Amino acid sequence: MLVFWFLLPLAGQAQRPEYPAPLPPDIPWSGASEALIVPNEDPWVTPSEKSGLARTPTYAETVAWLQRLDRASMHITLISIGKSPEGRDIWMAVVSSEQGFAATAQSAKPLLLVQAGIHSGEIDGKDAGMMLLRDLSVRGTKKKLLESANVLFIPILNVDGHERSSVYNRINQKGPVEMGWRTTAQLVNLNRDYGKLDTPEMRALVQVLRRWRPDLYVDVHVTDGVDYQYDVTYGYNYKNAYSAAIAGWLDNQLRPQVNRDLELMGHIPGPLVFALDNRDLSKGIAAGPASLRFSNGYGDVCHVPTVLVENHSLKPYRQRVLGTYILLESMIRLLGEQGAEVRKAIATDRASRPADLPLSFAAVSSPDRMIPFLGVRSRVSDSVVSGGKKVEWTGEKQQLTVPYFESSKPSEIVKRPKAYWLSKAWSEVIRRLEAHGIQMEHLQEPREVEVDAWRITGYELERAAYEGHVQVRGAQTAVERRHIRYPAGSVRISTDQPLGDLAILLLEPGSPESFFQWGLFLSAFGESEYAEGYLLEPLAERMLSQDPGLKREFDKKLAEEPGFRDNPRQRLRWFYERSPFFENQKRYYPVARESR
Repeated sequence: MLVFWFLLPLAGQAQRPEYPAPLPPDIPWSGASEALIVPNEDPWVTPSEKSGLARTPTYAETVAWLQRLDRASMHITLISIGKSPEGRDIWMAVVSSEQGFAATAQSAKPLLLVQAGIHSGEIDGKDAGMMLLRDLSVRGTKKKLLESANVLFIPILNVDGHERSSVYNRINQKGPVEMGWRTTAQLVNLNRDYGKLDTPEMRALVQVLRRWRPDLYVDVHVTDGVDYQYDVTYGYNYKNAYSAAIAGWLDNQLRPQVNRDLELMGHIPGPLVFALDNRDLSKGIAAGPASLRFSNGYGDVCHVPTVLVENHSLKPYRQRVLGTYILLESMIRLLGEQGAEVRKAIATDRASRPADLPLSFAAVSSPDRMIPFLGVRSRVSDSVVSGGKKVEWTGEKQQLTVPYFESSKPSEIVKRPKAYWLSKAWSEVIRRLEAHGIQMEHLQEPREVEVDAWRITGYELERAAYEGHVQVRGAQTAVERRHIRYPAGSVRISTDQPLGDLAILLLEPGSPESFFQWGLFLSAFGESEYAEGYLLEPLAERMLSQDPGLKREFDKKLAEEPGFRDNPRQRLRWFYERSPFFENQKRYYPVARESR
């Protein structure tokens, strides 16, 4: 039998949870939130509680428990929001004191959307949410929270990855015992799919955001990288991105209350920790805006208050689950108290139409400020295995002060156009835009318009596929005024709408998250027609004899570029591209822009 030495307790070692990998030592913890755990004899003990919050139930066990809760409580309605590639239902619980599902959908109460398991190994939110739903309904200990707010709860978004479970998944994480897989059955990372919408799982989630319009959206993850004392870290895009009013509310109202509630129950909340150097925290923490491929970046662009939760992977599962419960409870309470204020912030950002819109951001060279940081002592030494340096976390608490890089600067800015135009031929792109909820005019009859069109003068394709796409990088473009006839069924997409910013980021070729850079228009780079050399030779001679300016340009190129001069194919190609026979659609980006 194969035995891993690091699974065996060492002689004289204090008893602690054993993990399949040689992880750093635990930091002892206890908190008032432990009182939330019900005894095994309770009829509504969750499957995870039965294990001492060491394990997480399977998909079937999770659904069976939630269906039983649905049958037992008038406050819970379980619905399927879609199906996974392997045919599993993606379930969502609607939690409300309203009488009936329809009444909840039309309710005036503020609404919290909680999503767990987008990375199904990071499943803290599922087990915390099950405990909380139980207490909001059949046990009734938290039922008062439903008097002023409603909740949507998606326990597992990546349901197929959830069932690819193993004790050897997520080597860097302390529990649960078995953990799901990061990607879907199609091997796509859902947490890179908010903009491009490749997957049925993400299209189902975006449909929930469109239909229900939550006032607060919480995406629960588990993070790794470095060791520190915080057990629950969370963040959002700050006010220098796309939703300044929402960011102000999150900063000034949500964070103080959530931090206070977590601390009162024995937890240690902190900011998102993305270290500039995982071996040296003294270099600082980055907190710049996430792009729209991520939940908090997408929510920022769509003007939906969105909080990314990253529980610390090196804290035991029990501690992380209980911390998530407190965080979610705090947010429900906050929405009940602050519903009018957060909706005011949402309305402000949805009405904004900035004339200049950043397509991407770059980090600043100087930190915004120094912040206190609850770290864990580490030591760096030479590695006999890798030949490099290795870091070891000791489990000893350490107080640090580190640079905090919260600000960012736009690296590319675009003037807000009036609209974009797209032929009905690109129906798949149109379908994705509609799935986001972007409004558009569908032409009932052909229309001829003068537009600004991008001609692609140069580009590179990534050598390796990423998330199922060959991405376009380093594209150079030239804007030309063109007269284009669009057939019936084509679309005009105005930017004067709440999701106008999203439309710009998806359609501008210079946007890193555009459909263009994700490779959805690769066929536009191809060339359909060609010319034989026996025709190009006399054609070139005629062009040279009839156009003195062209001859001067050709002679100059021969003199200055030996590679061109010595390549007969390139020389003939040069004339073909300047002839009226050359394909005039080649390398024109199919999206056109209507200027103001």
